[in-house]
Amino acid sequence: MDILPNIPLESLRDELTSTKRICVIGAGPSGLAALKVISESPQYKAGRWSITAFEDRTNVGGVWLPAPPVDNPPLTPLYDSLTTNLPHPVMAYTSHSFPPSTPLFPNAAAVQAYLESFASHFNLLPLIRLNTTVTGAKWEAPIWTITLSTGEVLPFDHVIVANGHYRLPRIPDTPGLSEWMATGKASHSAWYRRPHNIGDVVLVVGGGPSGKDISAEMCSVAKVVIHSATGTSPEDIGNLKRRGRVIEFKSDGQVVFEDGTSEQAIDHCILATGYQMDFPFFEDSVILASIPPPSPPLPRDLFNSSYHVYPLAKHLFPLQSHYPPSSLAFMGLLIRVAPFPLLEAQARAIVRVFSDPSSLDTTHEAIDIITRSEQLQAAGALTPLQLSKAWHRFEEHQQFDYRNEMYEFAGRSRPSDEVIVVPDWEREMYHEKELLRTAWREVEQRGEAEKWVKGVGEGGVQEWVELMRSLLRWAKQGDPDDTTSCSRL
Repeated sequence: MDILPNIPLESLRDELTSTKRICVIGAGPSGLAALKVISESPQYKAGRWSITAFEDRTNVGGVWLPAPPVDNPPLTPLYDSLTTNLPHPVMAYTSHSFPPSTPLFPNAAAVQAYLESFASHFNLLPLIRLNTTVTGAKWEAPIWTITLSTGEVLPFDHVIVANGHYRLPRIPDTPGLSEWMATGKASHSAWYRRPHNIGDVVLVVGGGPSGKDISAEMCSVAKVVIHSATGTSPEDIGNLKRRGRVIEFKSDGQVVFEDGTSEQAIDHCILATGYQMDFPFFEDSVILASIPPPSPPLPRDLFNSSYHVYPLAKHLFPLQSHYPPSSLAFMGLLIRVAPFPLLEAQARAIVRVFSDPSSLDTTHEAIDIITRSEQLQAAGALTPLQLSKAWHRFEEHQQFDYRNEMYEFAGRSRPSDEVIVVPDWEREMYHEKELLRTAWREVEQRGEAEKWVKGVGEGGVQEWVELMRSLLRWAKQGDPDDTTSCSRL
């Protein structure tokens, strides 16, 4: 494995001017995308670049690699019943499809197997050091010094941050919640794996996919499940109660909601309230852990608000005054996106900036950041906290425009390459993802899933496109003689 020996940094500076060394922190979906794209670059193939990923776990996969919830916080929040909320043809890397006959919305084990297949297919494993944690990353001009759990201290020209953002639980500051947490009356969903008896009345807080899944599962073991999500209108369905945002947790087991109503005698609360962006290997000299000041002008420091990293050119490269923006990149920060193909596009943009730092027009990028800030403010992100929550959140098709922008930017350095454009069917199927998932669940409940996907994909991705279109037609039109068809859901 191509790793520098642990010897004084000064003696290596001359060597580093001829061979650019790239460090990737993490070998989950982001790290694998970076390894794949960079290992196929002309610079890597010519021996002018080397790349090493450091992964603190026993295998690749990141959040998709299961682990029991024994660490604090757990290594992954992966619960047993988790399936993707996107059809896998939309979710997959563009360079590597899921195997033929894979269920349209695969479970976590299938995604983990897919990521292992991706790493094997592109011969990425020799570039990864498993069971090795990056404990420190510090800029010491003109290089980054990376400290490892092995005790090694290694120099790199570039660092790619690919450590994910589903590890450190986010605990709301709702009045009274800290007391519930301290007494074990509330826990974060990071520790949840399957429905189990934690009382007759269970409160689940959070309106995202995990909140919906966990509240539905807990209905099978609890007498009453209260699912709280901001803006939800009160509704009772069997033993499930849907309620709005909790504004207070009282010591007697009572909670008060945003509309003034309350629920009594709650035995336990599960917080499906998300995760914080966390970079424990960086010192304050690299990134400050706080909400950034209002702009313009852009701050001279890089900030991690726990919701976003700011200011980043192209949501990737840090615009600050302490180290070259082209020496560091943050991958996979965007939310509400199809992540894997977007990561490939980001990796292509990174290759261009690493190979030609002048390609990053910092003045133009600063203007783009200010423009986005103004657009979000106009759309209702009025406070610094609201702005930070919205910053990396893309709406509907913005992610596809962003991918095209990354492809176009990356392609300028190699004009002979074919221009990559997101196909229209990806936009179409992403827009229909909720209906597709509802229809697929009905197909599974009928025991017909295997019949639907058998052999699909053997002739290429277009077969999956036709399957999804067929499923949508069935969901929207149904069988006029079938009263249980998806058209009636």
